[in-house]
Amino acid sequence: MKFDYKKVTAIVHPSRLEHVEAELKEHHVHGLTVSEVCGYGEHPNYFDKDWKMPFMRLELFVISDKADDIAQLIMKAAHTGSEGNGIVAVLPVETVYQTRTQSKLGEE
Repeated sequence: MKFDYKKVTAIVHPSRLEHVEAELKEHHVHGLTVSEVCGYGEHPNYFDKDWKMPFMRLELFVISDKADDIAQLIMKAAHTGSEGNGIVAVLPVETVYQTRTQSKLGEE
């Protein structure tokens, strides 16, 4: 059985990370990577000379037909209605290999 994958990358406010993680766990979404990042987008921090703000980056490799649902789930969990809530991007993935088995996911 062959699976097509997409990568969901989300940039969320640090205060919403636990809520997003809890929602992903509740919906049985596995395989999450979290990194601390900083940057600015539409609403920079004008009070700091470099404008950057702290955020959390979440990355997930998911089966293609679940990617949009997961993106919606993350947006709902990360949303506060305030400026700087972040973004979610869904990208195509050509191949995902599992290091342990040294094989393509979905073909072991």
